[in-house]
Amino acid sequence: MKSVCFYFQVHQPYRVKHYRVFDIGNDPEYFNDRSESDLNNRKIVEKVARKSYVPATRLILELLRRHPNFKVSFSFSGIALEQLERYAPEALQLFKEVVDTGRAEVLGETYYHSLAFFYSQPEFERQVGKHRDLIRRIFGVWPRVFRNTELSYRNDLAHWAERSGYDGIIAEGWDPILGWRSPNYVYRPVGTKNIKLLLKNYRLSDDVAFRFSSRSWSEWPLTTEKYGQWLGVAEGDTVNLFMDYETFGEHQWEDTGIFHFLEALPDEVFRNSGLDFKTPSEVIASYDARDHVDMPHVVTWADTDRDLTAWVGNPMQEAAIRAVYGLEDKVLDINDHKLLEDWRRLQTSDHFYYMCTKWFADGDVHAYFSPYESPYDAYIAYMNALSDLRLRLEKRSA
Repeated sequence: MKSVCFYFQVHQPYRVKHYRVFDIGNDPEYFNDRSESDLNNRKIVEKVARKSYVPATRLILELLRRHPNFKVSFSFSGIALEQLERYAPEALQLFKEVVDTGRAEVLGETYYHSLAFFYSQPEFERQVGKHRDLIRRIFGVWPRVFRNTELSYRNDLAHWAERSGYDGIIAEGWDPILGWRSPNYVYRPVGTKNIKLLLKNYRLSDDVAFRFSSRSWSEWPLTTEKYGQWLGVAEGDTVNLFMDYETFGEHQWEDTGIFHFLEALPDEVFRNSGLDFKTPSEVIASYDARDHVDMPHVVTWADTDRDLTAWVGNPMQEAAIRAVYGLEDKVLDINDHKLLEDWRRLQTSDHFYYMCTKWFADGDVHAYFSPYESPYDAYIAYMNALSDLRLRLEKRSA
């Protein structure tokens, strides 16, 4: 038997508004844009919930009820759940109902969708703990599998996850790392004894997440029959289909047929007697690790480079991320809840992603997701907000 493992990432950042240099010292609200612009976080969350989260989760709930052996998994950033509680409670309620079926696993991650592991492990651990508490409060479950922000992974992250008691961790199944091996097996991170590693099948995942509506793609249109055949002939024990949840209805609009595709897929999988659905924890429990995988350098699921250059690949990004983590000691010493919360929201990886200056296909993807007119506008707004945060810290410590 070969398994299909669905994993969906649910995340929405608090976007920094057009924070001007004249606002420094006068406006401590960095994320509250009340205009109708693309930086109004409430409007964005309401729109994504309406177009994606609500219809997609209703459909998945129906599929779980219709198919007793259908399984899915989710990873929610803490700040996404905060905003759903505040702005889209219907979407959050549907997520709760899905998890309550017992056939949807919730994974662990950082609360603020940050890259803290690579800049401050103590802060990373605080964010993971806060996220775990939130998942326990909202869903009543305890994450057993860990997913770091943007699937960013390195050997020492797996070592940390094993020490922290996780059964598994997930990462990108990147060819230069795997060589001749397939991502469709369970592996063990090098240097560990118990934890298992699940790798994303990026080709089959991206066929849905990125190429589904592309008429220039040689395989368009992607039907469930065709996709089911690809799953059936794929070698290995598990085909891990990891993607952003916004794939359904936001990145791939309803009129592309993406919801019809999702609705018909379980039937197509179950027609193949050699396929079933499993959650990440079930995959880990069901299959032995075939080999060790060594990732001494950071691997992510972003861009053609599959490294951290989507977030820290130019001097603006590097300066911004080092500046925000450089404030850690001062923020913790002052122990002011609002200052701490603003500082942590400014760690969210999206801020640095919007500053990316890559060209060609990677640049197009960054531009699609960015609410700013240019990477430089994103940098200016962010650094102005950070300057105000620094000024507030200085006033409190004086």
